[in-house]
Amino acid sequence: MDWRGVLPHPVVFVSGPEEYLAGRAIRSLREQLRELDSALEIHEVDAADYASGQLLNITSPSLFSEPRLVIITGFERCSDELISDGLAYIENPTSDTTVILRHTSSSVRGKKLVDAIRLNSNCAEVACLPIKGDGEKLAFVQAEFAHAGRKINQSAAKALLDAFADDLAELAGACQQLLQDSAEAITEQIVERYYGGRVETNAFKVIDAALAGQSGTALGLLRHAISTGADPVPLVAAISMKMRQLAKIYGNRNASAASVGMAPWQMDRANKDLSGWTEDGLALVIQRLADADAAAKGAERDPVFTLEKLITLISQKGVALS
Repeated sequence: MDWRGVLPHPVVFVSGPEEYLAGRAIRSLREQLRELDSALEIHEVDAADYASGQLLNITSPSLFSEPRLVIITGFERCSDELISDGLAYIENPTSDTTVILRHTSSSVRGKKLVDAIRLNSNCAEVACLPIKGDGEKLAFVQAEFAHAGRKINQSAAKALLDAFADDLAELAGACQQLLQDSAEAITEQIVERYYGGRVETNAFKVIDAALAGQSGTALGLLRHAISTGADPVPLVAAISMKMRQLAKIYGNRNASAASVGMAPWQMDRANKDLSGWTEDGLALVIQRLADADAAAKGAERDPVFTLEKLITLISQKGVALS
């Protein structure tokens, strides 16, 4: 099952390392079961501490037959007793009971039970795979709005990524907040109204201005970001990400977007931004980025000055003026 469309089954195997998606799926199941019966009993079990017969004891019918939800976490560390009891349980699950098994890694521990779950009609799997790269994050944002029957245009989705580049939970939370806006379609202007002050947004505005050769604008944006509380460390990180994209495709302009881990619109933008750059210029900027990163993390007393010099160098396409 898709994590957005998860439905109760006797046994639900929630696999994969993306904790945010797993949390959403488990929360959805819990809410659905509570809507069916507010007397739902919830039991949480650590798979590593599981004792023989524990699953049977928890799921055995009670005097008042309350429905139950059993959440077993850390399945990749499961005991031998859980494997044995789980194999028996999936063949004859208790009615009005949902058992969730949360498995976070690629560990082969419990493989016999995992394989049996994937072949058993009483069970369903929800795969929570990591969302990597801006292309996948963009698809995530668009899917959040499509699932809610709403629209977000491409530039607005990109602006949202600029504001929440590193944290999937924050990105999803921003989507949910925007979904409460009454506008028929979410535009870049609406995103700017809500999140224009985000550090990451400021950082990307700074680098975009610098890449456009607008040194004065870029420095003004940088000083505004710092004066409103932005930390130099994430600013340098955002600039580094942008410059790494340029370095990645320099001399390989015909590569497909997928082969370099970028969305098509990112590839198009990077190719435009590369106009006028030389290999030596890119190399110098990458070197100065390392200096700026060290300065931001305490190697120098005035990291902002180092960052300003870096922005000036980028606006000059890596040509250091004497």
